[in-house]
Amino acid sequence: MTRLSVEMLAADTVEPITSAGHAQLGIAVLAGIAVIVLLITKFKLHAFLALTIGSLALGAFAGAPLDKAIASFTTGLGSTVAGVGVLIALGAILGKMLADSGGADQIVDTILAKAGGRSMPWAMVLIASVIGLPLFFEVGVVLLIPVVLMVAKRGNYSLMRIGIPALAGLSVMHGLVPPHPGPLVAIDAVQANLGVTLALGVLVAVPTVVIAGPLFSRVAARWVDVPAPERMIPQRPSEELDRRPGFGATLATILLPVVLMLAKALVDIVVDDPENTVQRVFDVIGSPLIALLAAVLVGFFTLGRPAGFSRERMSRLVEKGLAPIAGILLIVGAGGGFKQTLIDSGVGQMVLEISEDWSIPALLLAWLIAVAIRLATGSATVATVSAAGLVAPLAADMSTTHTALLVLAIGAGSLFFSHVNDAGFWLVKEYFGLSVGQTVKTWSVMETIISVVAGGVVLLLSLIL
Repeated sequence: MTRLSVEMLAADTVEPITSAGHAQLGIAVLAGIAVIVLLITKFKLHAFLALTIGSLALGAFAGAPLDKAIASFTTGLGSTVAGVGVLIALGAILGKMLADSGGADQIVDTILAKAGGRSMPWAMVLIASVIGLPLFFEVGVVLLIPVVLMVAKRGNYSLMRIGIPALAGLSVMHGLVPPHPGPLVAIDAVQANLGVTLALGVLVAVPTVVIAGPLFSRVAARWVDVPAPERMIPQRPSEELDRRPGFGATLATILLPVVLMLAKALVDIVVDDPENTVQRVFDVIGSPLIALLAAVLVGFFTLGRPAGFSRERMSRLVEKGLAPIAGILLIVGAGGGFKQTLIDSGVGQMVLEISEDWSIPALLLAWLIAVAIRLATGSATVATVSAAGLVAPLAADMSTTHTALLVLAIGAGSLFFSHVNDAGFWLVKEYFGLSVGQTVKTWSVMETIISVVAGGVVLLLSLIL
Protein backbone atom coordinates (compact mmCIF):
# COMPACT_ATOMS: atom_id res chain seq x y z
CA MET A 1 0.00 0.00 0.00
CA THR A 2 1.33 3.44 -0.92
CA ARG A 3 1.85 5.40 2.31
CA LEU A 4 1.10 9.09 2.62
CA SER A 5 3.18 11.36 4.77
CA VAL A 6 2.34 11.86 8.45
CA GLU A 7 0.98 15.31 7.67
CA MET A 8 -1.41 13.94 5.04
CA LEU A 9 -2.72 11.25 7.34
CA ALA A 10 -3.27 13.80 10.07
CA ALA A 11 -5.04 16.16 7.67
CA ASP A 12 -7.39 13.40 6.54
CA THR A 13 -8.49 12.59 10.09
CA VAL A 14 -9.06 16.02 11.61
CA GLU A 15 -12.44 17.67 11.99
CA PRO A 16 -13.63 19.60 8.90
CA ILE A 17 -12.49 23.23 8.87
CA THR A 18 -16.09 24.32 8.26
CA SER A 19 -19.53 23.20 9.42
CA ALA A 20 -21.23 24.12 6.14
CA GLY A 21 -24.09 21.98 4.87
CA HIS A 22 -24.25 20.06 1.61
CA ALA A 23 -25.80 22.94 -0.32
CA GLN A 24 -23.12 25.43 0.72
CA LEU A 25 -20.33 22.90 0.13
CA GLY A 26 -21.73 22.09 -3.30
CA ILE A 27 -21.79 25.77 -4.21
CA ALA A 28 -18.27 26.15 -2.81
CA VAL A 29 -16.95 23.31 -5.00
CA LEU A 30 -18.57 24.72 -8.13
CA ALA A 31 -17.33 28.22 -7.28
CA GLY A 32 -13.77 27.00 -6.59
CA ILE A 33 -13.60 25.03 -9.84
CA ALA A 34 -15.20 27.94 -11.73
CA VAL A 35 -12.50 30.29 -10.40
CA ILE A 36 -9.78 27.88 -11.57
CA VAL A 37 -11.39 27.44 -15.00
CA LEU A 38 -11.93 31.19 -15.46
CA LEU A 39 -8.36 32.08 -14.46
CA ILE A 40 -6.84 29.43 -16.77
CA THR A 41 -9.08 29.95 -19.80
CA LYS A 42 -10.10 33.63 -19.69
CA PHE A 43 -7.14 35.28 -17.99
CA LYS A 44 -4.49 32.77 -19.18
CA LEU A 45 -3.10 32.50 -15.67
CA HIS A 46 -0.61 29.71 -14.94
CA ALA A 47 -2.32 26.60 -13.53
CA PHE A 48 -0.24 26.80 -10.32
CA LEU A 49 -1.56 30.28 -9.50
CA ALA A 50 -5.09 29.36 -10.61
CA LEU A 51 -5.17 26.30 -8.34
CA THR A 52 -3.79 28.30 -5.42
CA ILE A 53 -6.39 31.05 -5.77
CA GLY A 54 -9.14 28.50 -6.47
CA SER A 55 -8.28 26.61 -3.26
CA LEU A 56 -8.57 29.78 -1.18
CA ALA A 57 -11.82 30.68 -2.95
CA LEU A 58 -13.19 27.22 -2.18
CA GLY A 59 -12.39 27.66 1.52
CA ALA A 60 -13.94 31.12 1.57
CA PHE A 61 -17.18 30.01 -0.14
CA ALA A 62 -17.37 27.03 2.24
CA GLY A 63 -17.22 29.44 5.19
CA ALA A 64 -13.83 28.25 6.46
CA PRO A 65 -11.53 30.66 8.33
CA LEU A 66 -8.84 31.89 5.93
CA ASP A 67 -5.97 30.73 8.14
CA LYS A 68 -7.35 27.18 8.21
CA ALA A 69 -7.88 27.18 4.43
CA ILE A 70 -4.27 28.31 3.95
CA ALA A 71 -3.06 25.60 6.35
CA SER A 72 -5.00 22.92 4.44
CA PHE A 73 -3.62 24.09 1.11
CA THR A 74 0.00 24.22 2.25
CA THR A 75 -0.28 20.83 3.98
CA GLY A 76 -1.67 19.25 0.84
CA LEU A 77 0.93 20.91 -1.36
CA GLY A 78 3.78 19.79 0.87
CA SER A 79 2.63 16.19 1.24
CA THR A 80 1.95 15.83 -2.49
CA VAL A 81 5.36 17.15 -3.51
CA ALA A 82 6.95 14.98 -0.83
CA GLY A 83 5.12 11.95 -2.19
CA VAL A 84 5.66 12.36 -5.93
CA GLY A 85 8.14 15.22 -6.45
CA VAL A 86 11.28 13.06 -6.37
CA LEU A 87 9.64 10.50 -8.66
CA ILE A 88 8.78 13.16 -11.24
CA ALA A 89 12.37 14.44 -11.05
CA LEU A 90 13.86 10.97 -11.54
CA GLY A 91 11.49 10.31 -14.44
CA ALA A 92 12.55 13.57 -16.07
CA ILE A 93 16.25 12.67 -15.74
CA LEU A 94 15.69 9.21 -17.23
CA GLY A 95 13.68 10.69 -20.11
CA LYS A 96 16.35 13.31 -20.87
CA MET A 97 19.05 10.64 -20.76
CA LEU A 98 17.04 8.45 -23.11
CA ALA A 99 16.54 11.27 -25.60
CA ASP A 100 20.01 12.86 -25.61
CA SER A 101 21.98 9.60 -25.69
CA GLY A 102 20.18 8.44 -28.82
CA GLY A 103 18.65 5.49 -26.95
CA ALA A 104 15.13 6.47 -27.99
CA ASP A 105 16.23 6.79 -31.62
CA GLN A 106 17.86 3.35 -31.38
CA ILE A 107 14.58 1.76 -30.27
CA VAL A 108 12.67 3.59 -32.99
CA ASP A 109 15.08 2.63 -35.77
CA THR A 110 15.33 -1.01 -34.68
CA ILE A 111 11.57 -1.53 -34.62
CA LEU A 112 10.99 0.35 -37.86
CA ALA A 113 13.69 -1.72 -39.60
CA LYS A 114 11.62 -4.83 -38.90
CA ALA A 115 8.25 -3.29 -39.78
CA GLY A 116 6.67 -2.32 -43.04
CA GLY A 117 3.41 -2.09 -44.96
CA ARG A 118 0.33 -2.83 -42.88
CA SER A 119 2.38 -3.47 -39.74
CA MET A 120 3.74 0.09 -39.64
CA PRO A 121 0.86 1.60 -37.56
CA TRP A 122 1.28 -1.26 -35.07
CA ALA A 123 5.02 -0.61 -34.95
CA MET A 124 4.37 3.06 -34.23
CA VAL A 125 2.01 2.31 -31.35
CA LEU A 126 4.55 -0.13 -29.90
CA ILE A 127 7.34 2.45 -30.16
CA ALA A 128 5.21 5.19 -28.57
CA SER A 129 4.08 2.94 -25.72
CA VAL A 130 7.64 1.86 -24.86
CA ILE A 131 9.11 5.34 -25.24
CA GLY A 132 6.13 6.82 -23.38
CA LEU A 133 6.75 4.82 -20.20
CA PRO A 134 9.43 7.14 -18.74
CA LEU A 135 8.68 10.31 -20.73
CA PHE A 136 6.25 13.16 -20.13
CA PHE A 137 3.68 13.45 -22.92
CA GLU A 138 5.05 16.68 -24.38
CA VAL A 139 8.63 15.31 -24.42
CA GLY A 140 7.42 12.13 -26.11
CA VAL A 141 5.60 14.12 -28.79
CA VAL A 142 8.66 16.24 -29.57
CA LEU A 143 10.82 13.10 -29.67
CA LEU A 144 8.52 11.04 -31.91
CA ILE A 145 7.21 13.69 -34.30
CA PRO A 146 10.36 13.60 -36.51
CA VAL A 147 10.00 9.83 -36.80
CA VAL A 148 6.29 10.04 -37.61
CA LEU A 149 6.89 12.66 -40.32
CA MET A 150 9.86 10.81 -41.85
CA VAL A 151 8.07 7.45 -41.93
CA ALA A 152 4.97 9.01 -43.48
CA LYS A 153 7.04 10.76 -46.13
CA ARG A 154 9.45 7.96 -47.04
CA GLY A 155 6.85 5.21 -46.96
CA ASN A 156 4.18 7.33 -48.66
CA TYR A 157 1.77 6.69 -45.77
CA SER A 158 -1.12 8.89 -44.71
CA LEU A 159 0.14 11.13 -41.91
CA MET A 160 -2.83 10.19 -39.73
CA ARG A 161 -2.26 6.46 -40.32
CA ILE A 162 1.16 6.79 -38.69
CA GLY A 163 0.62 9.75 -36.37
CA ILE A 164 -2.55 8.65 -34.55
CA PRO A 165 -1.06 5.35 -33.26
CA ALA A 166 2.01 7.23 -31.97
CA LEU A 167 -0.12 9.84 -30.20
CA ALA A 168 -2.43 7.16 -28.77
CA GLY A 169 0.50 5.23 -27.29
CA LEU A 170 1.89 8.35 -25.63
CA SER A 171 -1.47 9.57 -24.34
CA VAL A 172 -2.52 6.24 -22.84
CA MET A 173 0.79 5.90 -20.98
CA HIS A 174 0.45 9.50 -19.73
CA GLY A 175 -3.05 9.05 -18.35
CA LEU A 176 -3.04 5.49 -17.01
CA VAL A 177 0.43 4.21 -16.20
CA PRO A 178 2.72 5.34 -13.37
CA PRO A 179 5.32 6.83 -12.98
CA HIS A 180 3.54 9.64 -14.88
CA PRO A 181 2.54 12.54 -12.57
CA GLY A 182 -1.26 12.16 -12.86
CA PRO A 183 -1.49 8.47 -11.91
CA LEU A 184 1.11 8.94 -9.15
CA VAL A 185 -0.87 11.76 -7.53
CA ALA A 186 -4.12 9.77 -7.76
CA ILE A 187 -2.42 6.71 -6.24
CA ASP A 188 -1.14 8.90 -3.40
CA ALA A 189 -4.55 10.51 -2.85
CA VAL A 190 -6.62 7.33 -2.62
CA GLN A 191 -3.84 5.25 -1.01
CA ALA A 192 -3.79 2.71 -3.85
CA ASN A 193 -1.18 -0.02 -4.25
CA LEU A 194 1.25 1.21 -6.91
CA GLY A 195 2.22 -2.24 -8.19
CA VAL A 196 -1.39 -3.38 -8.59
CA THR A 197 -2.32 -0.08 -10.25
CA LEU A 198 0.62 -0.42 -12.64
CA ALA A 199 -0.32 -3.99 -13.57
CA LEU A 200 -4.00 -3.14 -14.09
CA GLY A 201 -3.01 0.07 -15.91
CA VAL A 202 -1.04 -1.94 -18.46
CA LEU A 203 -3.98 -4.37 -18.77
CA VAL A 204 -6.39 -1.51 -19.46
CA ALA A 205 -3.89 0.24 -21.76
CA VAL A 206 -3.53 -2.65 -24.23
CA PRO A 207 -7.09 -2.79 -25.68
CA THR A 208 -7.43 0.97 -25.32
CA VAL A 209 -4.34 1.78 -27.36
CA VAL A 210 -5.22 -0.82 -30.01
CA ILE A 211 -8.70 0.66 -30.59
CA ALA A 212 -7.70 4.34 -30.34
CA GLY A 213 -4.44 3.85 -32.27
CA PRO A 214 -4.11 1.51 -35.27
CA LEU A 215 -7.85 0.84 -35.63
CA PHE A 216 -9.07 4.44 -35.34
CA SER A 217 -6.19 5.65 -37.53
CA ARG A 218 -7.89 4.00 -40.51
CA VAL A 219 -10.95 6.18 -40.01
CA ALA A 220 -8.89 9.29 -39.19
CA ALA A 221 -6.86 8.85 -42.39
CA ARG A 222 -10.10 8.93 -44.42
CA TRP A 223 -11.43 11.97 -42.54
CA VAL A 224 -8.21 13.96 -42.78
CA ASP A 225 -5.85 13.09 -45.63
CA VAL A 226 -2.87 15.44 -45.34
CA PRO A 227 0.80 15.04 -46.31
CA ALA A 228 3.65 15.35 -43.82
CA PRO A 229 4.66 19.05 -43.60
CA GLU A 230 8.29 19.41 -44.76
CA ARG A 231 8.97 22.44 -42.56
CA MET A 232 8.22 20.52 -39.37
CA ILE A 233 10.85 17.76 -39.74
CA PRO A 234 13.46 18.72 -37.11
CA GLN A 235 16.86 17.19 -36.49
CA ARG A 236 16.98 14.03 -34.39
CA PRO A 237 19.19 14.13 -31.26
CA SER A 238 21.33 11.15 -32.30
CA GLU A 239 22.34 12.72 -35.63
CA GLU A 240 25.01 14.68 -33.75
CA LEU A 241 26.43 11.59 -32.01
CA ASP A 242 29.23 9.33 -33.24
CA ARG A 243 27.66 6.32 -31.52
CA ARG A 244 24.62 5.45 -29.44
CA PRO A 245 23.41 2.74 -27.00
CA GLY A 246 22.32 -0.70 -28.14
CA PHE A 247 18.68 -1.68 -28.50
CA GLY A 248 18.70 -4.36 -25.78
CA ALA A 249 20.46 -2.21 -23.19
CA THR A 250 18.15 0.75 -23.84
CA LEU A 251 14.98 -1.35 -23.64
CA ALA A 252 16.19 -3.03 -20.44
CA THR A 253 16.87 0.38 -18.85
CA ILE A 254 13.39 1.68 -19.72
CA LEU A 255 11.64 -1.42 -18.43
CA LEU A 256 13.75 -1.83 -15.27
CA PRO A 257 11.54 0.31 -12.96
CA VAL A 258 8.37 -1.29 -14.36
CA VAL A 259 9.74 -4.80 -13.76
CA LEU A 260 10.86 -3.95 -10.21
CA MET A 261 7.49 -2.42 -9.27
CA LEU A 262 5.53 -5.31 -10.79
CA ALA A 263 7.82 -7.82 -9.04
CA LYS A 264 7.05 -6.13 -5.71
CA ALA A 265 3.30 -6.37 -6.38
CA LEU A 266 3.60 -10.04 -7.33
CA VAL A 267 5.64 -10.91 -4.21
CA ASP A 268 3.15 -9.03 -2.02
CA ILE A 269 0.33 -11.16 -3.45
CA VAL A 270 2.16 -14.51 -3.31
CA VAL A 271 3.95 -14.15 0.05
CA ASP A 272 1.58 -11.80 1.89
CA ASP A 273 3.70 -11.69 5.05
CA PRO A 274 5.15 -8.27 6.00
CA GLU A 275 7.75 -9.97 8.22
CA ASN A 276 9.03 -12.24 5.45
CA THR A 277 12.59 -11.33 4.40
CA VAL A 278 11.94 -11.79 0.67
CA GLN A 279 8.87 -9.56 0.77
CA ARG A 280 10.73 -6.90 2.75
CA VAL A 281 13.55 -6.89 0.18
CA PHE A 282 11.11 -6.53 -2.71
CA ASP A 283 9.17 -3.85 -0.81
CA VAL A 284 12.40 -1.82 -0.89
CA ILE A 285 13.65 -2.47 -4.42
CA GLY A 286 10.13 -2.29 -5.84
CA SER A 287 9.27 1.04 -4.27
CA PRO A 288 8.93 3.70 -6.98
CA LEU A 289 11.75 5.79 -5.54
CA ILE A 290 14.30 2.95 -5.57
CA ALA A 291 13.03 1.52 -8.89
CA LEU A 292 13.39 4.85 -10.71
CA LEU A 293 16.66 5.70 -8.97
CA ALA A 294 18.05 2.31 -10.03
CA ALA A 295 17.01 2.97 -13.65
CA VAL A 296 18.73 6.38 -13.62
CA LEU A 297 21.95 4.96 -12.15
CA VAL A 298 21.94 2.03 -14.58
CA GLY A 299 21.26 4.52 -17.39
CA PHE A 300 24.59 6.26 -16.69
CA PHE A 301 26.30 3.04 -17.82
CA THR A 302 23.84 1.68 -20.41
CA LEU A 303 22.93 5.01 -22.07
CA GLY A 304 25.49 7.68 -21.20
CA ARG A 305 28.71 5.69 -21.51
CA PRO A 306 27.88 4.00 -24.89
CA ALA A 307 27.01 7.46 -26.27
CA GLY A 308 30.47 8.68 -25.24
CA PHE A 309 29.23 11.14 -22.63
CA SER A 310 31.81 12.39 -20.14
CA ARG A 311 30.99 12.79 -16.44
CA GLU A 312 30.71 16.55 -16.95
CA ARG A 313 28.25 16.09 -19.81
CA MET A 314 26.16 13.65 -17.77
CA SER A 315 26.05 16.20 -14.95
CA ARG A 316 24.84 18.87 -17.39
CA LEU A 317 22.30 16.43 -18.82
CA VAL A 318 20.81 15.81 -15.36
CA GLU A 319 20.63 19.56 -14.76
CA LYS A 320 18.89 20.15 -18.10
CA GLY A 321 16.49 17.30 -17.41
CA LEU A 322 15.41 18.85 -14.10
CA ALA A 323 14.95 22.41 -15.35
CA PRO A 324 11.70 21.98 -17.34
CA ILE A 325 9.81 20.16 -14.56
CA ALA A 326 9.55 23.10 -12.16
CA GLY A 327 6.18 24.09 -13.60
CA ILE A 328 4.89 20.50 -13.51
CA LEU A 329 5.94 20.09 -9.87
CA LEU A 330 4.21 23.32 -8.87
CA ILE A 331 0.99 22.38 -10.70
CA VAL A 332 0.97 18.91 -9.17
CA GLY A 333 1.71 20.38 -5.72
CA ALA A 334 -1.01 23.02 -6.01
CA GLY A 335 -3.39 20.30 -7.19
CA GLY A 336 -2.57 18.42 -4.00
CA GLY A 337 -3.28 21.59 -2.01
CA PHE A 338 -6.65 21.97 -3.73
CA LYS A 339 -7.42 18.33 -3.03
CA GLN A 340 -6.58 18.72 0.68
CA THR A 341 -8.76 21.82 0.91
CA LEU A 342 -11.61 19.78 -0.56
CA ILE A 343 -11.06 17.02 1.99
CA ASP A 344 -10.69 19.32 5.00
CA SER A 345 -13.79 21.29 4.01
CA GLY A 346 -15.83 18.09 4.18
CA VAL A 347 -16.46 17.95 0.43
CA GLY A 348 -15.10 14.40 0.17
CA GLN A 349 -17.56 13.18 2.79
CA MET A 350 -20.34 15.02 0.97
CA VAL A 351 -19.47 13.25 -2.30
CA LEU A 352 -19.47 9.94 -0.41
CA GLU A 353 -22.95 10.57 0.99
CA ILE A 354 -24.34 11.82 -2.32
CA SER A 355 -22.98 8.80 -4.18
CA GLU A 356 -24.77 6.54 -1.71
CA ASP A 357 -28.06 8.46 -2.10
CA TRP A 358 -27.88 8.50 -5.90
CA SER A 359 -26.58 4.92 -6.22
CA ILE A 360 -23.93 5.98 -8.74
CA PRO A 361 -21.09 3.44 -8.98
CA ALA A 362 -17.96 4.98 -7.48
CA LEU A 363 -15.85 4.26 -10.56
CA LEU A 364 -18.37 5.91 -12.89
CA LEU A 365 -18.67 8.93 -10.58
CA ALA A 366 -14.87 9.30 -10.53
CA TRP A 367 -14.76 9.13 -14.34
CA LEU A 368 -17.53 11.72 -14.74
CA ILE A 369 -15.91 14.17 -12.31
CA ALA A 370 -12.56 13.88 -14.10
CA VAL A 371 -14.30 14.38 -17.48
CA ALA A 372 -16.02 17.56 -16.28
CA ILE A 373 -12.81 19.10 -14.92
CA ARG A 374 -10.84 18.06 -18.03
CA LEU A 375 -13.37 19.71 -20.35
CA ALA A 376 -13.34 22.86 -18.24
CA THR A 377 -9.60 23.30 -17.61
CA GLY A 378 -8.00 21.45 -20.53
CA SER A 379 -5.41 19.89 -18.23
CA ALA A 380 -5.32 16.12 -17.68
CA THR A 381 -3.11 16.60 -14.61
CA VAL A 382 -5.41 19.21 -13.04
CA ALA A 383 -8.41 16.95 -13.75
CA THR A 384 -6.67 13.97 -12.16
CA VAL A 385 -5.52 15.67 -8.94
CA SER A 386 -8.83 17.51 -8.45
CA ALA A 387 -11.00 14.45 -9.11
CA ALA A 388 -8.79 12.31 -6.86
CA GLY A 389 -9.36 14.75 -4.01
CA LEU A 390 -13.12 14.68 -4.50
CA VAL A 391 -13.50 10.90 -4.65
CA ALA A 392 -10.74 9.87 -2.20
CA PRO A 393 -13.24 9.02 0.60
CA LEU A 394 -14.94 6.52 -1.73
CA ALA A 395 -11.81 4.35 -1.55
CA ALA A 396 -12.06 3.86 2.22
CA ASP A 397 -13.97 0.56 2.05
CA MET A 398 -12.67 -0.62 -1.32
CA SER A 399 -10.48 -3.67 -1.92
CA THR A 400 -6.91 -3.19 -3.16
CA THR A 401 -7.98 -4.06 -6.70
CA HIS A 402 -10.94 -1.68 -6.78
CA THR A 403 -8.88 1.15 -5.29
CA ALA A 404 -6.43 0.71 -8.18
CA LEU A 405 -9.36 0.71 -10.63
CA LEU A 406 -10.57 3.97 -9.04
CA VAL A 407 -7.21 5.54 -9.96
CA LEU A 408 -7.56 4.26 -13.53
CA ALA A 409 -11.15 5.54 -13.82
CA ILE A 410 -9.91 9.00 -12.85
CA GLY A 411 -7.03 8.74 -15.33
CA ALA A 412 -9.38 7.66 -18.12
CA GLY A 413 -11.76 10.55 -17.47
CA SER A 414 -8.88 13.04 -17.43
CA LEU A 415 -8.15 12.33 -21.12
CA PHE A 416 -11.66 13.04 -22.45
CA PHE A 417 -12.00 15.30 -25.55
CA SER A 418 -8.94 17.53 -25.63
CA HIS A 419 -9.90 20.83 -27.27
CA VAL A 420 -8.74 24.43 -27.62
CA ASN A 421 -8.01 24.97 -23.90
CA ASP A 422 -5.44 22.14 -23.90
CA ALA A 423 -1.80 22.83 -24.76
CA GLY A 424 -1.53 19.33 -26.24
CA PHE A 425 -4.22 20.25 -28.80
CA TRP A 426 -2.11 23.09 -30.19
CA LEU A 427 1.09 21.04 -30.05
CA VAL A 428 -0.43 18.38 -32.30
CA LYS A 429 -2.07 20.95 -34.58
CA GLU A 430 1.17 22.82 -35.28
CA TYR A 431 3.47 19.81 -35.64
CA PHE A 432 1.12 18.05 -38.06
CA GLY A 433 0.17 21.23 -39.92
CA LEU A 434 -3.58 20.75 -39.34
CA SER A 435 -6.47 23.19 -39.12
CA VAL A 436 -8.48 23.47 -35.90
CA GLY A 437 -11.29 21.42 -37.45
CA GLN A 438 -8.91 18.70 -38.63
CA THR A 439 -7.30 18.54 -35.18
CA VAL A 440 -10.73 18.07 -33.57
CA LYS A 441 -11.64 15.27 -36.03
CA THR A 442 -8.40 13.41 -35.34
CA TRP A 443 -6.68 14.25 -32.05
CA SER A 444 -9.80 15.25 -30.06
CA VAL A 445 -11.80 12.24 -31.20
CA MET A 446 -8.84 9.94 -30.48
CA GLU A 447 -8.60 11.29 -26.90
CA THR A 448 -12.33 10.73 -26.42
CA ILE A 449 -12.05 7.14 -27.67
CA ILE A 450 -9.18 6.53 -25.22
CA SER A 451 -11.24 7.93 -22.35
CA VAL A 452 -14.42 6.00 -23.14
CA VAL A 453 -12.71 2.68 -23.96
CA ALA A 454 -10.43 2.83 -20.91
CA GLY A 455 -13.37 3.79 -18.69
CA GLY A 456 -15.41 0.91 -20.10
CA VAL A 457 -12.60 -1.61 -19.57
CA VAL A 458 -12.16 -0.38 -15.98
CA LEU A 459 -15.90 -0.89 -15.27
CA LEU A 460 -15.75 -4.34 -16.87
CA LEU A 461 -12.75 -5.32 -14.76
CA SER A 462 -14.58 -4.12 -11.62
CA LEU A 463 -17.26 -6.72 -12.31
CA ILE A 464 -14.74 -9.51 -12.83
CA LEU A 465 -12.06 -8.81 -10.19
